[in-house]
Amino acid sequence: MSVYVITGVSKGIGFELVKQISEDPKTLVVGLVRDKAATEKKVAAELGDRSNVHILHADLTSYASLKQAAADTVKIVGERGIDYLVANGAFLSHFDPYDPIGVLGEKVEELEDVSLKLFQTNVVGNIHLFNLFLPLVMKGKVKKVISISSGHADLDFINDLEVEISALYSASKAAMNVIVAKFNAQYKKDGVLFVSISPGAVEVGHFVNATPEQIQAAVGFMGKLSTYAPDFKGPIPVDEAIRNIRSTWEKASIAGGYGGAFISHFGNKQWL
Repeated sequence: MSVYVITGVSKGIGFELVKQISEDPKTLVVGLVRDKAATEKKVAAELGDRSNVHILHADLTSYASLKQAAADTVKIVGERGIDYLVANGAFLSHFDPYDPIGVLGEKVEELEDVSLKLFQTNVVGNIHLFNLFLPLVMKGKVKKVISISSGHADLDFINDLEVEISALYSASKAAMNVIVAKFNAQYKKDGVLFVSISPGAVEVGHFVNATPEQIQAAVGFMGKLSTYAPDFKGPIPVDEAIRNIRSTWEKASIAGGYGGAFISHFGNKQWL
């Protein structure tokens, strides 16, 4: 039996992870979310009665809630520990996905507020998550900690394609990649694999409420992606993305040189 703890499972990539992993009744999945009741309702409606799925409350901006979630997880998994800790939960800002950094800079207070929230949630929150759940990871057999990152955090990708958008979100993901490497530096000797994986471009409804101007900016970005990857046809379905991610983290190992690495869903630096 493999035991998984996954954050941000209320929708998108996180929910699909729970859906696919829990299809195997021998696995145990603990999902962490802010809205426990709503997620439990969604799980019941879409996945049915899966006794191997447990939903717990946790908020990446609240250390106390994460500490409680770790304690509640112990009650569920017992002495088995956890095999996979997947840091998927994140704050996705609606402030910076479409405008370049120079435009964002004209809105001083909003830039500062969003930057702080991104760092608090996507970086500090995950530091607490890792530290609080590491004792359980140490007890597990597989000992893998996966941070869901983004190709937007790759400097060569930004510079080569002149990617102007998502500056603040990208910075938070780049910072988290450093944190993953720092955890690797400390815990590699204990056999714990820490790795950052970008899922690629995934269709999870990010552009549903976009304005015509924002859609135009997104189209311009997609054009750059077509130059980067000529076979790119657009974001892939979330179920396909999850199969890719899981295949990559199963192959990744400390012995293979993946400790602290930042890789794509292909297991390399090809982001699409």
